[in-house]
Amino acid sequence: MIALTIAILFPFAVSETNSWLNTGVIALAYCVMALGLNTVVGFAGLLDLGYVAFYALGAYTAGWFSSGFYANAHLYFLVPKKLGVSGTPLPGIHFNWLIVAIIAAIICAIAGIIIGLPTLRLRGDYIAVVTLAFGEIVRIIAVNGDGVHLPFSGSGWPLTAGRQGITPVDQLHLPGLDPFDQLHLRPWYWTALGILLVVLFVTRRLRDSRLGRAWIAIREDEVAAASMGVPLVKTKLLAYAAGAAMGGISGAFLGAYFNTVNADQFQFGFSILILAMIILGGLGSVWGAMAGAVTLTVIQYQVIQASAFQNIPKDLGFDFSLPDIQYLLYGWLLVLMMILRPQGLIPERRRKLELTEGVGVEDAQLGTQGV
Repeated sequence: MIALTIAILFPFAVSETNSWLNTGVIALAYCVMALGLNTVVGFAGLLDLGYVAFYALGAYTAGWFSSGFYANAHLYFLVPKKLGVSGTPLPGIHFNWLIVAIIAAIICAIAGIIIGLPTLRLRGDYIAVVTLAFGEIVRIIAVNGDGVHLPFSGSGWPLTAGRQGITPVDQLHLPGLDPFDQLHLRPWYWTALGILLVVLFVTRRLRDSRLGRAWIAIREDEVAAASMGVPLVKTKLLAYAAGAAMGGISGAFLGAYFNTVNADQFQFGFSILILAMIILGGLGSVWGAMAGAVTLTVIQYQVIQASAFQNIPKDLGFDFSLPDIQYLLYGWLLVLMMILRPQGLIPERRRKLELTEGVGVEDAQLGTQGV
């Protein structure tokens, strides 16, 4: 409750355009993604290296349904019409963001099931390879999608805009509130916090449900889980679908927040970043996933990309800046964590017991023998 109160009141401690508030908005969105990936990797034990695909699909959903990208369409739904100089509505498809978020969740859940189907008979590293391939397929389609046109549109409706990007994406316009803008970040922050609270509630309910216990059983021992009657196919696919839907919602939010959807945003390194968040926080831990997301986001935006720090290597005589080696820094941080605290910042109780089981037993036996 104290943490929630601090989170709600935080925007009042800084100005509307403060970099810390911008970092807070992005951190909350990343928390949602971390909870989604934690559902797949932490709960069900299915290693996913292509999670960036769901970020991409969610962001593109915002681009497709909340911009003027499809100029031949003139469709508005639950949003006020934007009028041009002539007084006529601007072209494009413009849905209320809440509808866009639902569409993104559905699209990504279906994509999660599609990616899950080839992995049903795979384990360990093989699952990682398949999910990595899926993420790269989505990225390549995003880059070259400007040459792919929807079948019913002739040559006028491309799938994506490639590296040129879909911009501008509509700002959020929630019921009863004025349209959001980039000069007032508090509404963005509170909206991201609201999304996180909903996803957190859903994640905890799933973890404690019969389905959540089935995920954990599969993670611990798939053969034993199957022998006890756990339906492996259904359970695995639901894990992929749930995790993907959370990533899609966060992607749709970030697409609107960044005001652009560009294929270069969806690099493989982003999947590694989200995976590093849940490893840093503690695999399988709901609170740990959020702690890891906040920690790495703050490091990225307030240290690595901050003007006060990013040129430190050049000041020391090196020919690079901190952003050039950010993944090296993340790797070093993870190695340090594995040495000092392998269970993570806020570990899951079961995993903590596994990693600390037997600690001190050998010393106690030696002491007994000495006596």
